[in-house]
Amino acid sequence: MALDLSLNKIPWYGQVILFAVLGLAGVGAFYYFYVAPFRTEMGEREARLEELRADINVGMATAMKLPEFEADVAELEEQLDRLRAVLPEQKDVAELLRRIQTLAAQSNLTIRGFRPLATATQQLHAEWPIALQLDGTYHNLGLFFDRISKFSRIINVSDIVIRTKAQPDPNSTIDAEATATTFVLLETPPAGATQ
Repeated sequence: MALDLSLNKIPWYGQVILFAVLGLAGVGAFYYFYVAPFRTEMGEREARLEELRADINVGMATAMKLPEFEADVAELEEQLDRLRAVLPEQKDVAELLRRIQTLAAQSNLTIRGFRPLATATQQLHAEWPIALQLDGTYHNLGLFFDRISKFSRIINVSDIVIRTKAQPDPNSTIDAEATATTFVLLETPPAGATQ
């Protein structure tokens, strides 16, 4: 027995209902397979767009601060240059000897000995002691120490020993020994630095 289905056998209102159901099924299938995934993708893209806009706003705010950052960098570089005069990055024996000799000459002292000692390496700097032997008067020695204290580079004076001369003259009444310690900045701290 064959099943004979024909639209002509269905009454007209049944045909309308059948076409309405088929139309709704087609619209539902279209929505489910095409519209819903498209809406989900559009939602994801809109969320990503908002993230990108937020990143752009942060970038624009940073870009607006760029001149301020450049001014800060320039100021810090100037400050670093000033600090390098106080704490240089390298030992320069000749320059330091010239400067100390100039300070001694301005104080009417004679440097009889200038001997660099062993460098002590610390975490961020190296201590560079120099043994000095000076000849002059007590007052001139005080002037020399005062001038060293005002020197642009950091120099600590320690281990001061002052002896009167057995045969003093007006310009030379004492012999003095001292250790002048200056400091050198280390760019990269050594692996075994003592603290």
